[in-house]
Amino acid sequence: MTQRLPTLLSFNAGYVDTAGFLAMHGLFTAHVTGNFVTFGAALAEGTSGALVKLAALPVFCCVVILARCLGLWLVERGKGAFVIMLGLKCALLLGGAVLAVLWGPFPIGDSWELFVTGMLFVSAMAIQNGAHRVHLSSAPPTTLMTGTTTQIMLDIGQLLYGTSAESRPAVLARIAKFVPAVLAFGGGCLAAAGLFTLFGMWCFMLAPLVGLGAIWLQAASNGQSLSAP
Repeated sequence: MTQRLPTLLSFNAGYVDTAGFLAMHGLFTAHVTGNFVTFGAALAEGTSGALVKLAALPVFCCVVILARCLGLWLVERGKGAFVIMLGLKCALLLGGAVLAVLWGPFPIGDSWELFVTGMLFVSAMAIQNGAHRVHLSSAPPTTLMTGTTTQIMLDIGQLLYGTSAESRPAVLARIAKFVPAVLAFGGGCLAAAGLFTLFGMWCFMLAPLVGLGAIWLQAASNGQSLSAP
């Protein structure tokens, strides 16, 4: 497995998470547990959008369960489960982007239009999370950077304190593998902020295009075909 696919997925997660936060009243579509914070803030400040934030986690969990069942069903039949999961994620991103353009901007955080649009993006990121855990388990997480950043800092601290000649290459290799994920996620956040400022809801159209790139990378990696599990 190369670093390109996890890096591209990290960029897309940062992009969708930031665009969703800016366009949908502080909704986190990838880092869904962050919605507990914004849900509490919405209640304390009396702002709208609390219902959508509260629904994000159960929707996320249900989609992960359904995606896992579908993935196992596909594997049993010798289908390319990972590529199909990426394709389903891309379709959800495209659907969310189209609805964001048609229905946005969203002046009311608890409108049904925002709920439907937001849950499409949450569902897409749920599939990415689940597919990553199953098919890219050796790669750093693509949607949550706290643990990855912590590991990088721990490794840097170990290098500064001093490490044996035998363990030093492994530590450096781990840093080299984890850093691109953090940089890509941050790059996605910056890109989303810039494009949202310039193009508003149209910024969401980049996410499915990046998703198509991820499908192409997976299908082309190691000479695999679309039918490979």
